[in-house]
Formats: sequence, C-alpha cells, structure tokens
Amino acid sequence: MPHPPTLRFTPNAWAKLQFFCHHGETEIGGFGITSPDDPLLVEDFVTVKQAATCISIAFDDAAVADFFDVQVDAGRRPEQFARIWLHTHPADCAAPSSVDEQTFARVFGGCDWAVLFVLARGGKTYARLRFNVGPGGDLLIPVRVEYARPFPGSDHEGWEREYERNICAEPLTWDPRADLATDDWETWLDECVDDRLLTEDEQREILNDESEVLYEHE
Repeated sequence: MPHPPTLRFTPNAWAKLQFFCHHGETEIGGFGITSPDDPLLVEDFVTVKQAATCISIAFDDAAVADFFDVQVDAGRRPEQFARIWLHTHPADCAAPSSVDEQTFARVFGGCDWAVLFVLARGGKTYARLRFNVGPGGDLLIPVRVEYARPFPGSDHEGWEREYERNICAEPLTWDPRADLATDDWETWLDECVDDRLLTEDEQREILNDESEVLYEHE
C-alpha cells in the first residue's frame, strides 16, 4: 500500500518555526522552502514583512513580491517556495480559523496545489493538502520532522534579526464583524474561546453588547 503524502520538515526548519512560534504573542506567517526533488520536504521557513495580531496576519504586498523575485533569482520554481503556507497560533488550538480559511482560499486558490499548515504554541499541528485542478479536493496529511537528516545548529541571532525585521506586532482593535459574514461571527467567537483569547463570560458580554467594538486585545 502506498504511503500517504506527508508534510516533512528538516530539523533546522522545524527549530526556526518553533522559535518564531514562541517568540511573541501574535500569529506568525511565512513560506516553506522545499527541496527541488521533494515538494513536501520543507528545508527552510522564511518570513516577510507582516502586521500580526493574536488572530491574524497581513503580509506586506511589496515584501511578498520581493520575496518571489529573490526566490526566482535563486533558481527556485514556484512549487518550491509558493505552495506551502506555514503559520503559527499563539495558543493551544491548531485548527485553522475562518479567517485562515478565507486567506488560504484567496491567496492559494489559483495554485494547482497548496498546503495550509498551522503550528500551535501548545505543540499541536494541522496540515491540509488542497488540489485545485481536476475534480479538486482536500486531504488532511500527517506531519513529521526528518531527524535522520544531517542539520546545522540553531541560529538564534539570525532568527532574531529576521523576526525584528519582518514582524510588526499590533493590538487587535478592529471589529471582526466588518470582515466576517454573519454566519461566521459566532463561530469566530467560539474559536477565540477555544484559543483562550476570550473567556466564556467575555463572549457572552460581547454577544449582549452589539454597540461597542467587540474585542480589543491590549
């Protein structure tokens, strides 16, 4: 029986992703750089300039364009740098939020295939492979770290410089109702409770008070 597709990380790529996940109190997003011979083997995690809150990421468009130019100049094909979206959640839940799903569909919906991956600070992971050609479809796939491969030591100083250069942490001051459909609103609140960004009492207070900005994370 053939083995199912598996998203794999080199130890160094995994260590860098973990460093970013635990370094701040926001989500962090970036791209997986993969082996030229193995599109599901992540060899590096690369970030671009982004505005990050505890529940969202907004990439800088110019920074993404520059990232693509650099990767093409390095001789990489799009399937090596623009198919695997890696991002972190600063809590225990790795399930993608409705905002994550909207972003994945908008940004990667035109690709022949793409992977949505989430690492939660509590250690849980989520990986889904989506095919956008033919009949299309989604497949949850396992995640593994390839510890048998040789790998260099950590580069905390370099990772710290990249974090400071690209991650702009912002408080959450927007009203999510402006961006979410009505049907998604209570689901989004449930996700905030699951991720421990809101207590159940705060959720009830929000639902009972539609006249104020619903959630501001200081």
